[in-house]
Amino acid sequence: MFSVLRTARKSLGQAVIALSAVVLAACQPTVGTTVPQGNAVPVALLVPSGSGQASDQLLARSIENAARLAISDLGGVQIDLRVYPTSGQPAQASAAAQRAVAEGATVILGPVFAEEANAAGVAVAAAGVNVLSLSNNPAIAGANVFVLGPTFDNTARRLASYAVRNGQSNIMIVHDRNAQGEAGRAAIQQGVAAAGGSVVATGSYEFSQNGIVQAIPTIAAQAKSSGAQAVFLTADTAGALPLVTQLLSENGVNPTTVQYVGLTRWDIPAATLSLPGVQGGIFAMPDPALFAQYQARYQAAFGEQPHPVSAIAYDGIAAIGALAKQGRGMDSASLTQGAGFVGVNGVFRLRSDGTNERGLAIARIQNNAVTLIDPAPRSFGGAGF
Repeated sequence: MFSVLRTARKSLGQAVIALSAVVLAACQPTVGTTVPQGNAVPVALLVPSGSGQASDQLLARSIENAARLAISDLGGVQIDLRVYPTSGQPAQASAAAQRAVAEGATVILGPVFAEEANAAGVAVAAAGVNVLSLSNNPAIAGANVFVLGPTFDNTARRLASYAVRNGQSNIMIVHDRNAQGEAGRAAIQQGVAAAGGSVVATGSYEFSQNGIVQAIPTIAAQAKSSGAQAVFLTADTAGALPLVTQLLSENGVNPTTVQYVGLTRWDIPAATLSLPGVQGGIFAMPDPALFAQYQARYQAAFGEQPHPVSAIAYDGIAAIGALAKQGRGMDSASLTQGAGFVGVNGVFRLRSDGTNERGLAIARIQNNAVTLIDPAPRSFGGAGF
């Protein structure tokens, strides 16, 4: 699973995916260079191909495929998609962005990695061209750089709001003692405050097996003495989550009486669902049925499964297409319109600080399976916002 605040090649967040409400075209998209037509909007797509790494090549192909799938779904809006390889390197991303603008691009979609996106944004800032990065690292957001990936802040607010509405307003934060854990802790604190809840305790552990084993008895004692009704965890499935949840339960923090809340996706990989410690836990995600529809369409068009990040590229094209259909430009005022957009990750909107808000559902793990307990909103002003 992708970690949220790692830079460069590790700056991707877990892509949360849902299907657009727009009418999807039945035809297969054309793969290859788009031929400019009439009043087509010139869009530069920066992808990490050219690095020599198979993983980057796969990611680049999936991103481009998703963008072309999105273009085929726009209905009446023409996009002149121009693809530029970056090799996953900031210097090449900077050069590619400058070349794209010189060749007429009015907006840049990508790059994927945070350091690349930052470099691309700086390179074209003076030209007034916005960069819709596929990263989820809010540290690079602002000025002419927007991050389209899901952020800790958005997820924490959704989950905290749900917990407080359901009588679990006294919340303890348990976090990894590393950059990702500290960022998650800050997001949870802000989310709880915004929801009207209280952080009654905070516990942390060194990010190692021994560190977790040593810290959990004290953390469990804090949870019990503080009267916490929910324990909000920053741990992810690829890291500390299995051990932390198991040991908390064994040390008397009963998940049947204290709500476990996850800042990351707990359903990937699927084997996580069978862990005893996560049973009853909740986390945020888009509607899985809608993601299945996106996967099916992508599979039918390209003969392979999409990379999770590809759906974020689809969203970027959906936003660009929606603005073009409205006759609007790609300026910041248009990109941050309050009504937002709908893509294959569901409803989303860009904020003036360069971050984003996304509509998420709340899911619970029960009997080794995922159950949706609060649906994702379909517009802003619905549940969770």
